[in-house]
Amino acid sequence: ATIKGYYDYGMFQAIQVAAIMALRHTEAAVEEQSLIYKGRRDALCDGLVRLGWEVDPPKAGMFVWQQIPEPWRSRMSTMDFATLLLNQGNVAVSPGSGFGPAGEGYLRMSLVENEERLRQAVRQIKRCLAVAETDYAKPAQSTPV
Repeated sequence: ATIKGYYDYGMFQAIQVAAIMALRHTEAAVEEQSLIYKGRRDALCDGLVRLGWEVDPPKAGMFVWQQIPEPWRSRMSTMDFATLLLNQGNVAVSPGSGFGPAGEGYLRMSLVENEERLRQAVRQIKRCLAVAETDYAKPAQSTPV
């Protein structure tokens, strides 16, 4: 019996049974969760479209990978754009460049908040970019020599 203990290993049987039951009887819960994330995705993506962003909504998942719209993509790095949204708009996004060079120009936006919070985030992005656009339009002030 002592040697068998070293060779006969696996997940505790009660855990295996619980996993089987979860896989067999959770279809309704999975469908419900999918509908929740679809609503969140639609709230965020529809809001960004209203702001003039080109959006290709994902079919599944808990993130939206969104290209930064022009003229911002040409003006600043992804990190700078994400920092602008955080500091001026109070909206936290992940800069795509944090996931490697191919992520430059993109943001990863999470769908973990409820629909109303995502709509609020879109409103804050709109205000933030409107103020930032005004700042960009101002002529640079020269300093006396």
